[in-house]
Amino acid sequence: MILQIVPRAPGGRDGVGDYARTLAVCLERINGCKTTFVSAAPSAALKTGGLEVLSPLSGISAEQWRHHPWMAIVLHYVNYGYHRRGVPCWLPGKLRHLQRLCPGRLITIFHELYASGSWWQSAFWLRSTQMRITRAIARLSDLSIVSSDVLCEQLHCLAPNALILVRPVFSNFGEPVLAPEQIVSRDPHRWVICGGTELIERSLRSLLNRRQSVSEPFAPRELFVVGGADRSAICKTLTDNSDIAAHYLPNVDVAIASGILMSCAFGWIDYFERADVPTAAILKSTTFAAYCAHGVIPIFPCEGSRIALHGDALPGPFFVTEADHYLPKDVERPAIAVRTYEWYRRNASSEQLAGGVASALGFAPVAL
Repeated sequence: MILQIVPRAPGGRDGVGDYARTLAVCLERINGCKTTFVSAAPSAALKTGGLEVLSPLSGISAEQWRHHPWMAIVLHYVNYGYHRRGVPCWLPGKLRHLQRLCPGRLITIFHELYASGSWWQSAFWLRSTQMRITRAIARLSDLSIVSSDVLCEQLHCLAPNALILVRPVFSNFGEPVLAPEQIVSRDPHRWVICGGTELIERSLRSLLNRRQSVSEPFAPRELFVVGGADRSAICKTLTDNSDIAAHYLPNVDVAIASGILMSCAFGWIDYFERADVPTAAILKSTTFAAYCAHGVIPIFPCEGSRIALHGDALPGPFFVTEADHYLPKDVERPAIAVRTYEWYRRNASSEQLAGGVASALGFAPVAL
């Protein structure tokens, strides 16, 4: 039995909740490990997809903790999920208390380490406190999991003795099993933008500004905008650009989104708001993961650095700026799409994460 601590109970449109629920399903399928969720926020749900939910974290008694034979605690840490300013100072103490009541290992999945911002933002003034909390949790954890080598280096600086496993974020829009012929024959003029509302808005603006720089044979003629909340401004923007056949599908079902992605050749993603961030940090993006999981080649609006895990590099990165572009050659595109998909299956799938967690629980040696 696994205990997963999350900011909010799975079941809504919540990235961390979806991630935790997918991990629970994988662990049960692969190793027979069942999961109980504990949400920090109060939850009316007693079950989510057949999984037990306890809440709120602060209100669960010691007797309730002892009642469950949990073999491990998995904490999903995103600082703003546990405190509105990103400084849950109470959390390390709560974890120490749980470790006394639950003898199993503590595994922390760091979805975020700490925030940064300009001097007029609270993140600027609270960053050192956020870093101290992250350091304390890493020191308490038997294993820390991060999504990229970039975050691994940052966490290692905070907690040099922490045992750290790198597992990229997996796709929340499905992980279809695809044969090469389902990838190579796609229309290279069919593009997609997906993700949360803010990412979609930013990505749509930059793609429309740069689409004239995309020459044949890849010029976007058909564009799918998938996910996020329904925004009239997005709909108007697409209508105003009538030279592209646009399809807007907000609040879309996962199965429908997955079907659309399987038909697209390229996915545009304007993820980084700062130019000095290494491109490999994109491995924390579920949108990027969704593209790779469906054999869609990700395209960025700026030139980037190599994306690799343990020396296993993704093709690219490919980009289109206002002044320049680097895209695969026409004859290379099918093979690059297949390599992108295969890289995801080797390194970033939900089964890869579940395998790492299962290894940490003693089912097999942890491969770090």
